[in-house]
Amino acid sequence: MNPMQRHATALPTPAAPGAPASAAPRSDWHTLARLLPYLWRYRWRVGIALAFLVGAKAANVGVPLLLKKLVDALSIKPGDPQALLVVPVGLVLAYGALRLSTSLFTELRELTFAKATEGTARTISLQVFRHLHALSLRFHLERQTGGMTRDIERGTRAVHSLISYSLYSIVPTLIEVTLVLTLLAVKFDVWFAGITVVALVFYIGFTISVTEWRTQFRKQMNEMDSTANSRAIDSLLNYETVKYFNNEDFEARRYDENLEKLRRAALKSQTTLSLLNSGQQLIIALALVAMLWRATLGVAAGRITLGDLVMINAFMIQLYIPLNFLGVIYRELKQSLIDLEKMFGLLERHREVDDRPGAQPLQVPEGRVRFEHVSFAYDAARPILHDVSFEIPPGKTVAVVGPSGAGKSTLARLLYRFYDIGSGAITIDGQELRSVTQASLRAAIGIVPQDTVLFNDTVAYNIAYGRPGASQAEVEAAARAAHIHGFIAATPLGYGTLVGERGLKLSGGEKQRVAIARTLLKNPPILIFDEATSALDSANERAIQAELRRLSQGKTALVIAHRLSTVVDAHEIVVLEAGRVVERGGHAVLLALGGRYAQMWRLQQAEHEAEAPGPAGAPQSNET
Repeated sequence: MNPMQRHATALPTPAAPGAPASAAPRSDWHTLARLLPYLWRYRWRVGIALAFLVGAKAANVGVPLLLKKLVDALSIKPGDPQALLVVPVGLVLAYGALRLSTSLFTELRELTFAKATEGTARTISLQVFRHLHALSLRFHLERQTGGMTRDIERGTRAVHSLISYSLYSIVPTLIEVTLVLTLLAVKFDVWFAGITVVALVFYIGFTISVTEWRTQFRKQMNEMDSTANSRAIDSLLNYETVKYFNNEDFEARRYDENLEKLRRAALKSQTTLSLLNSGQQLIIALALVAMLWRATLGVAAGRITLGDLVMINAFMIQLYIPLNFLGVIYRELKQSLIDLEKMFGLLERHREVDDRPGAQPLQVPEGRVRFEHVSFAYDAARPILHDVSFEIPPGKTVAVVGPSGAGKSTLARLLYRFYDIGSGAITIDGQELRSVTQASLRAAIGIVPQDTVLFNDTVAYNIAYGRPGASQAEVEAAARAAHIHGFIAATPLGYGTLVGERGLKLSGGEKQRVAIARTLLKNPPILIFDEATSALDSANERAIQAELRRLSQGKTALVIAHRLSTVVDAHEIVVLEAGRVVERGGHAVLLALGGRYAQMWRLQQAEHEAEAPGPAGAPQSNET
């Protein structure tokens, strides 16, 4: 087996990009178990909130008891004003005090636990955000931004819903039901408690079974909602392309198709919801009729008083409201668990590129970069690099040239460790990239990519992004070095000018110079220029090339270029073709060889001479 075959067969088959660690569906208990550790840090607040909750429910149950005494106290002889003044007025005041206590305890409970709810939501959201940034470039090239942001948004809401519904609704309802059942069984015959228990069993059983059945429609609705949102965001981000091809109606039809699917899923969800509500109301109504009929017979037989009848009715009304809401709560809990499971699923996405245990910070005393027999494939079925070896000596510039698709930009991505290589090794001063921390590696490398994307913020913010915390004077110095200060100063808002979504308010050349400025500001020991001047006109390209040469002095630089005229001064030129190194050497040496580089040089010179008499041609296409 030759070396080429050995490296090719050594390439591992990557797991599905961004796939969760396990594709098996998670149970609701598993999702709740994931949430509990976040709440544990607020356990004292939970305990205090539960104490206030018990106080609120005890006061709430005391209201019907007081109402019974108030009604029985009204059974006095006509014309006895003293009894009318003393007994009912005191009971009325006590009634009002209990009502106030219920509201007061409830507000104290919510106030106490608000910090826990908001803190938990913040912690989980931040963890998801950090994890998404830690995922590989492969995941971010294949994700759908709109759908993913909706998953995070719904998941954050789900945290609030699960906590508030569990502690503010389910637990209070269970406490109240327990107190009421105990009072009914002790004060009256067992039939009252029996009717209530039977109604509860039927109600809860019906609610759970129908809600479990309805879950599929909620999932469909979520999927349709995410798809429609992704479609809308993708279309708006590509606004110019839509306009170029006059495809507004086409995009509207595609969006409407997703909206129609969402509408149908929402209608199914609403229809089944109406069925659930109707069934719940029927069960509660039958229980109320049975309880009141039993109480009426008791009053007629003299076993219970009119006040007892009023108390039983008040108890049932008080139970009816939370029980009716309990159905809504269970539905919301199921929906929240679905949404939270989706967000937790993002946390379970596999980190294709991760720091090894015990990884050390990168040390760059010299800046020597070596590619040693590197082979790599984005997909195992289509290898990109085959046994690539070359070295960038400290303080020198090495250029990589070749046709589009040869794998030039892939070298930059591997050096930056956006991906891990299949076989071989990449080292900086003898340290293999997979043995050092990613943070220290990327701190030591500055890159000017061929496709510059800017934040939707000011010019100053985008330049200062190269070194957050840099002073305004340092930002302006970097802009001058990148030959963009004059353009910025000429705008009405200067460095406060907003660049728009992805920098669309700037031209390609202006964006490229902002990217160069922020790399200049970062000032790392190792530099990568990936078609760094591809979007510039000839005059600006010469000026920027001179500045880049000055910047590269004393630094290790990898220059990826399509136009050979920009790399003639490189210490060494590596010619890639179909992922293999076919030639290497200085400009003069490669021309003398008369091989692939010399052929490319002659072709580009002929093209340049053909374009010289006429207007400047458009920038040549770049490797993607």
